[in-house]
Amino acid sequence: MGLVVQKYGGSSVADAEGIKRVAKRIVDAKKTGHQVVVVVSAMGDTTDELIDLAEQVSPIPAGREFDMLLTAGERISMALLAMAIKNLGHEAQSFTGSQAGVITDSVHNKARIIDVTPGRIRTALDEGNIAIVAGFQGVSQDKKDITTLGRGGSDTTAVALAAALDAEVCEIYTDVDGVFTADPRVVPNARKIDWISFGDMLELASSGSKVLLHRCVEYARRYNIPIHVRSSFSGLQGTWVSNEPQGDRKVEQAIISGVAHDTSEAKITVVGVPDKPGEAATIFRAIADNEINIDMVVQNVSAASTGLTDISFTLPKTEGRKAVDALEKTKPKIGFHSLRYDDQIAKISLVGAGMKTNPGVTAGFFEALSNAGVNIELISTSEIRISVVTRADEVNEAVRAVHTAFGLDSDSDEAVVYGGSGR
Repeated sequence: MGLVVQKYGGSSVADAEGIKRVAKRIVDAKKTGHQVVVVVSAMGDTTDELIDLAEQVSPIPAGREFDMLLTAGERISMALLAMAIKNLGHEAQSFTGSQAGVITDSVHNKARIIDVTPGRIRTALDEGNIAIVAGFQGVSQDKKDITTLGRGGSDTTAVALAAALDAEVCEIYTDVDGVFTADPRVVPNARKIDWISFGDMLELASSGSKVLLHRCVEYARRYNIPIHVRSSFSGLQGTWVSNEPQGDRKVEQAIISGVAHDTSEAKITVVGVPDKPGEAATIFRAIADNEINIDMVVQNVSAASTGLTDISFTLPKTEGRKAVDALEKTKPKIGFHSLRYDDQIAKISLVGAGMKTNPGVTAGFFEALSNAGVNIELISTSEIRISVVTRADEVNEAVRAVHTAFGLDSDSDEAVVYGGSGR
């Protein structure tokens, strides 16, 4: 039997009973003959509680010390899990991200993995131990400071270790039974997907699907590491994410893989931009220089009488204030009229590799939104995705309408979110 990397989210290890349940599942995998490496998140809402505590002490905490604080949550989880495994009669060793060889750049709070050198993990496995690794963290290559990987960091840690250790599979355990055609909290009769390609999963993840994060899927595709998304609360088979269906499965790629939504973005409109070469470049250079990621971009047709246009784009709400401040500094150079900031928006995306060869998908998408009385503010498309921006208070109704319109509703039992968070 080969090597398996398992990752458990915060909802799976939220309390002592959860940790003991996870420990038993890990030991069962070990008993089948696998070498087992486990990546674990902080317990429950520990990370959020630490963030709140830091904000009470300092409105703008220093990045280095903030990372030092946040990584404490995963260290608690890994130690307790190792204890629980030993209590079941098996040897386990816990490792921080730096001890596990997760080397990152030096950008605090959202570091990227540069390399993984899992020498100590290999040694632990060779000695017959189960290796427990703290997710979401690493060590910077230059200053040797502790860093955190940002949202979805534990998933990314697991896939990176799976690639470095040449694992057979990376199992992502969460509180849902797999990847669904929509968020089960919004669409209770969403259908579980047995297999989905890396490409479709990347689009769902970047469009707001919370079960897997974009960086994790991107890393898995680059190193061709199959991901098996499963629930730690049940023994059901989950969803395989890979280049090709796993084992004997012959699963035809669906026309539509699913509907994703995201309420974490805001919209900025730069009003009255002179319609001449270089102005858009100046706007987005100011955004890029502040390390702000943008998503959808729309430029209106300029008015013939004024020679002015409006440029709208979406970005994470958390970066909104920084983006507005950066753009205000460019106003004298560009000469735009004003800025409009709107954080009461939501993005809805329809994803499927089959849509590019099936006429009528776009029309059906817009008709479903129209029938639900949902107004569209922005539109963005790719070969396998259509995304629109709507009002935030309309998003749940819009998702359910699109899901039903494309025949994605399941006739079986409702999807279950065991831990309540969908992670």
